[in-house]
Amino acid sequence: MAADIKEWNVEDKAFWDSRGRRIANRNLWISIPNLLCAFAIWTMWGMITVQMINLGFPFEPAELFALTAIAGLTGATLRIPASFMIRLAGGRNTLFLTSALLILPALGAGLALQSQDTPLWAFQLLAFLSGIGGGNFAASMSNISTFFPKSRQGLALGMNAGLGNFGVTTTQILIPVVMTVGLFGFIGAGGSMTLLSDSGTLIGRIPAGTETWIQNAGFIWVVILAPLVMAAWFGMNNLRPITPEPGHPLAAFSRILGLYAIGFVTAGIGLWLYLPPPTGLGILNMWLAMLLIILLTLGLMRATPGRIGQNSARQFAIFKDRHTWSMTILYIVTFGSFIGFSMALPLSITVIFGFSAVEIDGVMVRVANPNAPSAMTYAWMGPFVGALVRPVGGWISDRMGGSIVTQIIAGVMVAASVAAGYIMMLAYQSPTPEQYFLPFLLLFILIFAATGIGNGSTFRSIGIIFNREQAGPVLGWTSAVAAYGAFVAPMVIGEQIRAGTPENAMYGFAVFYALCMVLNWWFYLRRNAYVKNP
Repeated sequence: MAADIKEWNVEDKAFWDSRGRRIANRNLWISIPNLLCAFAIWTMWGMITVQMINLGFPFEPAELFALTAIAGLTGATLRIPASFMIRLAGGRNTLFLTSALLILPALGAGLALQSQDTPLWAFQLLAFLSGIGGGNFAASMSNISTFFPKSRQGLALGMNAGLGNFGVTTTQILIPVVMTVGLFGFIGAGGSMTLLSDSGTLIGRIPAGTETWIQNAGFIWVVILAPLVMAAWFGMNNLRPITPEPGHPLAAFSRILGLYAIGFVTAGIGLWLYLPPPTGLGILNMWLAMLLIILLTLGLMRATPGRIGQNSARQFAIFKDRHTWSMTILYIVTFGSFIGFSMALPLSITVIFGFSAVEIDGVMVRVANPNAPSAMTYAWMGPFVGALVRPVGGWISDRMGGSIVTQIIAGVMVAASVAAGYIMMLAYQSPTPEQYFLPFLLLFILIFAATGIGNGSTFRSIGIIFNREQAGPVLGWTSAVAAYGAFVAPMVIGEQIRAGTPENAMYGFAVFYALCMVLNWWFYLRRNAYVKNP
C-alpha cells in the first residue's frame, strides 16, 4: 500500500466497504499500541521513583514527586502544538517520528538508572523528554479521526483513547516485573542494585536485600517500541485530502520537530522560572508558571510564519466561545484527575504508608514501616478501572445526557476526595498506617472510576455543543489543558506531604470539584441553561 493515499471519501458507503474500512482499521490497530507506549513512557516516572526510594537513591520525596510533575507538564504543553501536526505533516510521518522520539527518554532512563551517582538534573531532563508521550495523544487522536466516517468515529476514537490510556496500567504492571530479572546484560546493562526496603509486584512481595535491575524500567520500552515504530512507517498512511502537501518525509519531520520545539521551549522556560535552585530560579508559583507556558505556546504558534501561523489563526476562533472555557474546566475534573492521580498515586502510597509515626524522646518522627503495602502491587488498580469504564461513561451519557452524568460523578469525587483526605491524615499520623490502606485504596479506585465515566460524558457534551469544524480543535485544547493535571497533582500532593498535611491536597481538590458542579449546573442543567444537558 502506498504511503500517501490521494483518494479518500469514507462517507461514500461503496468506497468505505470496498477499500476504506481495511485501510482505516490497519491504521487504527497500528496507532493503538504506539499510543499505549506513549502513555506508558509519559507516566513511567511514577513507578520508577518508588523503586528509587526502595534502592536508596539520594533524593528527597519532594524532588521525586517533581520528576513525575515535570513529565506531566511537558506532556500537557506538547499537546497544544501536536494537534496541528497531522494537517501539516501527514499521519504516517507524524506517528512514525513521534513514536521514534519516545526511544530517547526510554533509552536515557535505562542508562541513567544504572548508577545512584547520576545527578538529579539528568533525571529531570529525562522526565522532561518523557513528555513527548503525553503530547502524542493529540496527534494520534487527530489522525484516527480522519480515517473513519462520522458514524464510526465514536467507536474508533474511543478504542484509540481508551486502549491508549491502558498504557498507564501497563507501565505500572510491567515495570515492577522486568526490574526483577537481568534482561539486558548484552548491552552492558547487567549491573544490579540491592533493595534497602521491601518492594513488590503483582506476584508477591520482594524482600529487602534482593537484587533488582531498575534500569530495565527504561530499556524495556526500547525493545517494545522498535517493531512498533517500523510498523508505523511501513503500515500507516498519509491522507492527501487531509494533508495536501506533506512534502518529502524529511520536510515533514522538520515541521513536526519545529512544533515540538515550541512546546519544549515554553515548558523549559516555565520550569526554569518555577523550579527551586539549583535547577531553576524559583520565582514563579505553580499556577503562574502554567499560565505563562500556555500563553507563550499559543503566542509562538500564532507568530510563526507560514502554514503553522495561518492554521493557528483559524483554530483560535474557538476561544471566543464561552463553552470552550466551561468544557475545558469540566474536562480537567475528569481526565485531569485521571492522569494527575495516576502520576502521584504510586509515590503517595510509598511515602504515606511506607513510614510509621512514632515518638522518640518526646519527638514524633517517621521511621520505615516493616508492614508497608507495596505501591508496585496496588497502584495499577485505579488507572485500570478508570480506563476500563471510559466507554461506559459515553454509553450512559447517550441515554441520560452528558451533563447529568458529569454532575453525578463530580459529586462522587467531592465525597470520595474528602474521605480519602481524612484517611490520608490518619495514616500519616499513625504508628500502624497499613490499617488504613484498604479504605484508602478503595476510595481512590472509586475516584478513578468516576474520572473514567466522566471522560465519556464530557466527550459527548463537546460533540453535542460544538459543530464538526469546532469540535476537533476544542477537543485538542481541552485535552491539553486537562493534561496539566499530571503536573498539578504530584506537585500539590508532594508539597502537602512535605508539610505534614497530605489531607489538605485532597480537600483542595474536593473544593475544586464542588465549584465545577456549580459551573456545570449554571451552563447546562439549570432551567434557562445555555445548552440543556448536552
